[in-house]
Parts: sequence; structure tokens; C-alpha cells
Amino acid sequence: QVQLVESGGGLVQTGGSLRLSCAASGRTFTIYNMGWFRQAPGKEREFVAAISRSGITTRYADSVKGRFTITRDDAENTVYLQMNSLKPEDTAVYYCAAGGTFSSTPRYYDYWGQGTQVTVSS
Repeated sequence: QVQLVESGGGLVQTGGSLRLSCAASGRTFTIYNMGWFRQAPGKEREFVAAISRSGITTRYADSVKGRFTITRDDAENTVYLQMNSLKPEDTAVYYCAAGGTFSSTPRYYDYWGQGTQVTVSS
């Protein structure tokens, strides 16, 4: 079992930045690939970014490529999502997830956090 707790969300203006954190506890953090997903009201959960257990491989949704960066700190059992040049369409609840498969598909992730709200005002 892995417990995930997100933090760092909030209200920011268009063009601003936020850094989300996801702290993991429980089983060994380093065995998991980690992902960030988001869900806006009335929409399905969508992939944002993923990082492999080694930290070497990353993947991004086209909509955030060049603006968002996913990193992990295994010493702190934490994964981060640095979000720059934020747009109103980035408004959503952001979730981190842990899984055994490096994927952009939610069903490959076994553990999920409760989410943190990000709101970008225009």
C-alpha cells in the first residue's frame, strides 16, 4: 500500500506558476512509476505527466509540453509538478498516482491521492 498526499494547488493568474508536490508513504517509493493527472468539471480525468521509477524517462501531454516539468526526489519520497505559463484551461483538480507500469493511462496506476485544486484566472 502507498498513501499519496498532494499539496501546492491554489489560485493563480494566467501566465503564473505553481509547483505541486505529492508526498508518498508506505511501501518503497522507488519501485513505482509516478504520474500526474487532472480532471476539470464535467470532463474525464486526463493524463498530464509521468516519470519512470528510475527518474530517467518522462512523458507529457501535448497540452502541457514545454510548460510543465515532472521530477522526483526519492530521498524525500516526493514527486513534483512544476507548472509554468499557466492558462485558464489548466484549471482542474490535479491528482498524483503511483503504479507498476510507466503509462499515460489511468488504469495502470494502482494508488491515487485525493487531489489538489488548481484554478487559473483569466
